[in-house]
Formats: sequence, C-alpha cells, structure tokens
Amino acid sequence: MDPTAPPAAPLFVSGLRKSYAGQEVVAGLSFAVPPGTCFGLLGPNGAGKTTTLRCCLGLTVPDAGDIRLAGRPVPADAAEARRRVGVVAQSDALDPDFTVAENLLVYGRYFGLPEATIRARIPELLDFAGLAGKADARVPALSGGMKRRLTLARALVNDPDIVFLDEPTTGLDPQARHLIWERLKALLARGKTIVLTTHFMDEAERLCSRLMVIDHGRAVAEGAPRTLIRREIEPAVVEVFAEFVDPGDAPPVPEWARAHANLGERVEIVGETAFFYCRDAAPLLAALGEVPGLAYVHRAANLEDVFLKLTGRELRD
Repeated sequence: MDPTAPPAAPLFVSGLRKSYAGQEVVAGLSFAVPPGTCFGLLGPNGAGKTTTLRCCLGLTVPDAGDIRLAGRPVPADAAEARRRVGVVAQSDALDPDFTVAENLLVYGRYFGLPEATIRARIPELLDFAGLAGKADARVPALSGGMKRRLTLARALVNDPDIVFLDEPTTGLDPQARHLIWERLKALLARGKTIVLTTHFMDEAERLCSRLMVIDHGRAVAEGAPRTLIRREIEPAVVEVFAEFVDPGDAPPVPEWARAHANLGERVEIVGETAFFYCRDAAPLLAALGEVPGLAYVHRAANLEDVFLKLTGRELRD
C-alpha cells in the first residue's frame, strides 16, 4: 500500500507525529485503509495506538502529518468528517438512566438526524445487534455482551462509512465475542470500512485484511495476517513444558532446551516453558519422545507468535 498515493481512501495517514512532554509517542506513521476492508492497528500498551486513533478522529492535534478522514482534512475539518464515522470506544459510556432505544435516539440527535429517521432505524439496529425485544430494557439490566452490542449498534445509528473499534471484545465471553465477530463481518459485507485495535491476535486474524504492528510509535511490520506469519516467523512451534502429573526424572525444561537448541531455528525460554520455532519439527519431536516427564504442544505458527517476536515478551504497563 503506497502512503504517498492520492488520499482517496476512507482513511489516509502520512507522516503522523505526536509528542508529549518531549517524548515522541507517534513517530511518522503512514498508512491508508481501502474502502470495504478491516485494517488492524496492533501494538503493546503504550505503543501509540490510542494517540493515533485520536489524531485520526481529530480529537488530538498532531505535531506533523497529513490525515484525511472520509475525504476531509483532519483536524481542520474533523467535525464534518466525523459525521460519516462510527466509534466504539473501549468503555461503553451508555446512559444508565435511559432505555436501550433511548440511548440510540439521543446519540442519533448528536448527528442532527431527524427523530423520525432515528426511530425508523432503531428496529434494524437492535436486530443487527441481537437485541430485538430489548428496546424498553434499561442499561443496568443488560449483560456485558448486550452492552457491548448496544454500543456497536449506537455507533451505526448515523449509517457511517467507516467504523473505529477500540478493543471491541475485551472482557467478553467467547459466545459474545463470536457474535460480535459475525456482526463485524456483516458490516464488511455491506461495504463498510473498519479500523480495529485489539489485543486478541485471533480476532485480528479473523477480521483484518491488512494490519500494522506498531511499537514505541513506529511501524515494525505491515501486511495481511497470513503474509506476516509466512514472512516473519518459522512455520512450526513446539511448546515444551514439564508434565503436571508425575514428571518423574524429567530434566528442568530450561536446561534441556538450551542443550537441544540446535533442534530449532530459535528457542525462547519463558519461565518453565520453552518455545522452539522450527522449519522442520520432526527431529525435535523425536528427541522429546525419548524424554519421560516432558510434555509438548506442536502447532502452526500464528499472529501472536509474530507479535511477540516483533514487540518482545516483556510486560508493558
């Protein structure tokens, strides 16, 4: 994707920079999001994702860079651009004093929509969010998954062209997550454009046609999820750990892994688990079969492996 191309995309960013107290938190990011696609912005805590989104929405003024949202320059024309945008923030921020339908009605008024138009859209929005029959329910009576789906419905009340989703499924159970994924795929099928931040790598793999991994405000990788996996990581991963039941005379995993590091292209030791990254896992699996007390999981590499390789395993606050 050429960030120097004419900014005809729903979201176009070139050379974005932002500093706070002399520390640069966004350091020259450039990307474009084609219409009808889901673009993922991934990174550990403090990588600059939220600041990037706020700049794109015109809520934070950048120090440098060109931003076009819905074809309009940001921040100069941000208010008008946001009329074509839906936002699902990390917190739901629903009004607990209103019913489900009233939350949608009040939010729609912020866009200057006629009340009749909003009321006509409410049944479709509730059906889309799996909340049919809940129009008169009050927010405190909803489950966490229902609140999150209501927040998604609210973000669509103005029929936006582009939807920003900031960690949309954090804290949800698997059933609620899968339902929201289905709804987001339905939006893409309708030609909507999605910008997604998430800490769930499986979510990014399922939804994103392209993504960018950022760390310390800089892009460290960009591409389609499967392309990044093929390009950045060995194809097979073997996780080695001690059996939980009767490990017997098994050697300590870190020592065994270091002694057999030649059986993988790379070995990472995290606590009492060793991660072998292999192009051919057969020699390692054969060696493990001869050592009682050691257990292992043999799997294909995934986007989480790529993320950890690019950004490290140290805890971020």
